[in-house]
Amino acid sequence: MPIDLTLDDDVAIVTINRPEALNALDQAGYCELSRVWVEIRDNPQVNAAVVTGAGQRAFCAGADIKTYLTEGRPISELWQTQQGQLLNRGIELWKPVVAAVNGLCIGGGLTLLLATDIRLAVPDAMFGLAEVKRGVIAANGGTQRLVEQIPYPLAMELLLTGEFWDAERAERWGLINRIVPPDRLLSEAMRVAKQVAANAPLAVRATKELAVRSRDMDRASGLRLEQAIFEILRKTEDAAAAAESFTRRTAPIFNGT
Repeated sequence: MPIDLTLDDDVAIVTINRPEALNALDQAGYCELSRVWVEIRDNPQVNAAVVTGAGQRAFCAGADIKTYLTEGRPISELWQTQQGQLLNRGIELWKPVVAAVNGLCIGGGLTLLLATDIRLAVPDAMFGLAEVKRGVIAANGGTQRLVEQIPYPLAMELLLTGEFWDAERAERWGLINRIVPPDRLLSEAMRVAKQVAANAPLAVRATKELAVRSRDMDRASGLRLEQAIFEILRKTEDAAAAAESFTRRTAPIFNGT
């Protein structure tokens, strides 16, 4: 399979595994990736995930141009909106995802990155959206998320020129959190994911959902939803466990209830 899924306690590790093709995704790869995200979403034992690419050259080079762009598909599939859901297209995955960018991150690789929550990259990683050079657009959220996450003129430069950014520029403009040496990339990504997963699961998922939905809500509605979710969480077993452990000065044990 072009996508590997492994578990390390409560952290899922997703590896795009086509290093001979710079981890580009063909139709089978996208289908498998969709299945993996659904599995992570629905597995109660998973509290966070790390996504990376196999090898040392690429995180993901996006869609495999030789097959994906030339493959004939009926136009009716455009209205099958719940089919083949991905992290960057459709699926609602409230478990945090950490990206470990081990090389080239372009096209669909970058749109995947834009749908993750915390992002680490090696010094020689490169980032770009070259779809306009191929006669198409940066779909799966490229034209939507990029202008939300970095300044508008910089986003438009990436979208309209198709040029690449190096890791230093990506870090400077907040596209990634920080640059990490290659030999520490995966271990650092796992450390961050484990740190997130150690917190109360329901609180973590609620925090992510509220933050993501805030982009599409007016402030009053967002604050009201935040208040309602806070009241729900305040009555959970995890909140009680946290209060008791704080009093006893011990580490809380969360069970996601």
